[in-house]
Amino acid sequence: MRLTFLALALLAAPVGAQEPKPQHKPLRSATADEQKARAAVVIADYRFDDLLWENDRIAHRIYGRALEKAEPPSSSGIDAWGKRVRWPFMDRQLRTGDQHADHGEGIDFYNVGTGRGTGGLGIWYDNKLWTSRNYVRPRILQSRPDVADFTVDYEPWPVDTLRTVRETRRFTLPAGTNFTRMTSTIASSSDAELIVGIGISKRPINGSKLGEVRKDAAAARLSWWGPADGEKGRMAAAVIVDPAAFAGFAEDTDNYLILIRVRPGQPFVYYSGSAWDRGGDFAAEGDWNSYVDAQRPDFRP
Repeated sequence: MRLTFLALALLAAPVGAQEPKPQHKPLRSATADEQKARAAVVIADYRFDDLLWENDRIAHRIYGRALEKAEPPSSSGIDAWGKRVRWPFMDRQLRTGDQHADHGEGIDFYNVGTGRGTGGLGIWYDNKLWTSRNYVRPRILQSRPDVADFTVDYEPWPVDTLRTVRETRRFTLPAGTNFTRMTSTIASSSDAELIVGIGISKRPINGSKLGEVRKDAAAARLSWWGPADGEKGRMAAAVIVDPAAFAGFAEDTDNYLILIRVRPGQPFVYYSGSAWDRGGDFAAEGDWNSYVDAQRPDFRP
């Protein structure tokens, strides 16, 4: 019997041979002009339309619909990257194909999973969070050296059999802060009041460690200091809502939640923030909590 070249190659392959690992590109250094910027928004059309925004202190990502098929499960939660430089780095790092490694400027290790990440939302009904699919129709308003500002839509999704809702949200991240200002407008098939749950993913490390959660009902703030993730360090997060609309706290399997009352069609403002303990600004839980407490947000749409 004649053996084909493929069969001969298979016979010659050593036992336990593995497929070659994908080759990663080195992180390109930022140019002198790029280092002058303090904020940026980028739509990564080369990576399933990931939408990246950052300033001089923190970096975030939300996911496009193409990722739902390519890397399920994908979610409309908000990703956060650890960052140690004061200029934009996310687009350059994502293009290496190895964003989960620390190349000296920052690292992506937060892992949103199926949760809300750092400030994603849903509708809280019948002790369950009803959430949208990934974003559509991005519109970059400003990607200047001092502010990242854009809007996206979330297409209609059901809230049990009660109603259908859809959302438009504006994200504004100026330089010099760890908090993105979110302005959300939720349309609904019913005019009845909504309870919106804004979440921080529980994100267990090693199956059990969840970090420290602080709930401040008087100031309507939810903050989290994450557990240590080996040499990668810790992430932190916080959500601040309008005390006049505050409706309590809740939890589900994936998230810690802060609840607010919302009228359909009327915009409301909340703030979502995060940090990395290797970023140079917050080395300890007390540093982060003090920073969250010091915020004086403007909730006017």
